[in-house]
Amino acid sequence: MSEPLQLLIISDGKTGHLNQSLGFAEAMGRICATEINILELDFQKGFFSRLRGAVAASEELPQPNMVIATGHATHFPLLWISRKSGAGSIVLMKPSLPMSWFDFCIAPEHDFEGKAVPGNVITSKGALNRVVSAKIGKKGKLFLIGGPSKTHGYDQAALISQIAEIVGDEPWQLADSRRTPPTLLPALAATLPTLEIFPHGEAKPGWLAGKLSELEEIRVTEDSVSMIYEALSSGAKVGVLEMPRLLPDSRVLRGLAALEKEGYLDPTASPKILAEADRCAKLLFG
Repeated sequence: MSEPLQLLIISDGKTGHLNQSLGFAEAMGRICATEINILELDFQKGFFSRLRGAVAASEELPQPNMVIATGHATHFPLLWISRKSGAGSIVLMKPSLPMSWFDFCIAPEHDFEGKAVPGNVITSKGALNRVVSAKIGKKGKLFLIGGPSKTHGYDQAALISQIAEIVGDEPWQLADSRRTPPTLLPALAATLPTLEIFPHGEAKPGWLAGKLSELEEIRVTEDSVSMIYEALSSGAKVGVLEMPRLLPDSRVLRGLAALEKEGYLDPTASPKILAEADRCAKLLFG
């Protein structure tokens, strides 16, 4: 029996970035035997001390075959550790450093609008994530709520009105996020007492990915691109909730329009499933 592929994830401590790295690493684990280790950077140290500490910490872990990282703060540790260990380097999202410095880069296709894609780059529809569709037994309906952002404002009354119109007499659930204003959940509880609410601060790590995979329908506020792509990876029917648009020609909204044009965001139709983590892993190692 061959030894498992050793994967080292370098984490900047941001949940969204770690979920992208884990999404890709777990997809590799569905292709071959893998062992995943996570090295979290110490931001109490300065840049060079943090870099030296990361290298020292990596030497206490199994020798990696591949080093994976997401986020600008991870780029130099990723390069240093991969060179020192002889492991391949995989950066997720378009890096701040030259892409040619990494063995592979997996980045959203919208980062290359009208530009040539380098040979070591694989483009994906949106950011990778950990959500995998359950093949059978899908049931339940969930709202995913974001909040004010660079591209979107917030109108609580209009949002509650949309949610109430969709819920009707059906048993819907709702999960908020870090950007959701704290006034929303109490207002929803008062307006829609049958709505089951899951506050993000009470959720266990990995809860949402597991929850999404089981659902039959998901509605997401259009400000949250990452949650839209997670929903599309779940195998559920997916629709969006409108939010006030501050930048009508933003990259976020252009990407949303492209998804709508391709039929991904029609909750009345059979779901179109994105499995980008698995597709990218197979392109590299399948």
